[in-house]
Amino acid sequence: MARTSTSTASEPKAPDFLAWHVANKGDKAYWTKVGAAWFHRDRKGLSLQLEVIPINGRIVLRTPLDESDQQAGA
Repeated sequence: MARTSTSTASEPKAPDFLAWHVANKGDKAYWTKVGAAWFHRDRKGLSLQLEVIPINGRIVLRTPLDESDQQAGA
């Protein structure tokens, strides 16, 4: 007998934070997006998904900008 799923497919949840690799070179800092993070349901932890793993610098988690914030900065 085949199993059937009773759950409905939902849209992916937008990340709570974006993960950025920050590398300092002289007086400048270069930011590269490397992943995202989502709160657990109980909001006592995070799940971090990285697309790449930097070997130097630091990883910074920042809340994503709203579309209105992004347009104002452009």
